[in-house]
Amino acid sequence: MHSKSSTFRPHRAVTAVAALLAGALALSACSSGDDDKEGTGEKPGATTGSTVTLPKLDGARLEVSAVWTGGEQANFKKVLAEFEKRTGASVTFVPAQDPIINFLGSKIAGGQPPDVALLPQPGAIKQAVQKGWAKPLGAQAVKELEKNYSQGWQDIGKVDGKQYGAYYKAANKSLIWYNAQVFENAGAKEPKTWQELLTASQAVYDSGVTPFSVAGADGWPLTDWFENIYLSQAGPEKYDQLAQHKIKWTDPSVKRALTTLAELWGKKDYLAGGQKGALQTEFPQSVTQTFTGGDQPKSAMVYEGDFVQVNIGETKSKVGTDAKVFPFPAVGDSAPVVSGGDAAVILKDSKAAQALVTFLASPDAAGIQAGLGGYLSPNKNVPLSAYPNEVQRKIAKALVEAGDDFRFDMSDQAPQAFGGTPGKGEWKDLQDFLRNPKDVAGAQAKLERDAAAAYGNGG
Repeated sequence: MHSKSSTFRPHRAVTAVAALLAGALALSACSSGDDDKEGTGEKPGATTGSTVTLPKLDGARLEVSAVWTGGEQANFKKVLAEFEKRTGASVTFVPAQDPIINFLGSKIAGGQPPDVALLPQPGAIKQAVQKGWAKPLGAQAVKELEKNYSQGWQDIGKVDGKQYGAYYKAANKSLIWYNAQVFENAGAKEPKTWQELLTASQAVYDSGVTPFSVAGADGWPLTDWFENIYLSQAGPEKYDQLAQHKIKWTDPSVKRALTTLAELWGKKDYLAGGQKGALQTEFPQSVTQTFTGGDQPKSAMVYEGDFVQVNIGETKSKVGTDAKVFPFPAVGDSAPVVSGGDAAVILKDSKAAQALVTFLASPDAAGIQAGLGGYLSPNKNVPLSAYPNEVQRKIAKALVEAGDDFRFDMSDQAPQAFGGTPGKGEWKDLQDFLRNPKDVAGAQAKLERDAAAAYGNGG
């Protein structure tokens, strides 16, 4: 369904999480004394203004819309404030509801679109272009992207070869977070392979703690679990084919991935609350219950992206000491790197809107939000020293070092009816599979039926 851009894909998890996190505080408290750690001459969050030239825009007014709430929104507003300071423009943040395409549709119908919107899926960018809403990025913004982003990150912001989106925010969605005390008590080691993950889970279980929290009440984390296993096991080419529905969900490669997933999901004792409990667990709770309760938490591990840190910040656990992280283990030949992200797209073309997207594509803008925590940039020229802690630096480094070999979240490339709607399509089908992980063939049949309907029978 998505030309070249479907080789990579972002995730709505980023968005869904933002919506769930009203009032959550990012980990700004961890900022501090590791100024100039990488020897770049830059301090965390410092912006010199020297990397990007912006026009004077005195009197210009802009509206920017995104679904971000809480700490994420507050931190983004600090980036907008820096743009105002440098240009003289005035910028208003307009909170959007999810799905943002529906929200923008009503704004546009009322004749009041925001100038710039942050869109969380390549599919949403494509829709905005097809509806005639999105305007191509100008020469300055494109130049900034070419300077700061790998080709893969540029390509997922393109539609029919033209640049419409600048990816401002990313997620590294191939991470498993664990309670360090529980692992130590169990003598468990950070696993590098799926088999080692099962071994570590057994050691944790034997020590008296349930291995995993799974956020089954929300559909999107379940799609992410599947995607990491599928990418690592079936490989990137198959992943791209399934993302575009060029192969069916009844394909043997899907059977294999679901069967592998069932090795964890099918063990009632390995899931906090069993399958039934998992289906009642929302994402924020899946994190907080892993990092509260001393050395007897409800679970030892929780899978999800770098944004898990925001929820850990709501507990007394400290990232890097009490809460640690390892990359999603290799199920096949290599460990997966699944990403997500939000791209700035222009809906009302103007000198000011183009300047804002140019700024958002610069290390200056990303460096500000990086220093505030709970944020990851795909911009390869943001110094690692801009991030406030060692864990965040590790996650950012893995993402940037993946270069063009990452894959964007599959469900975010799919039509929204299949890949992005609560209680429908892939979200619902994987919840049903979590309820009954023995029924692999039944899950495949449902997934294929819903995919065929959403993609228009096949591709």
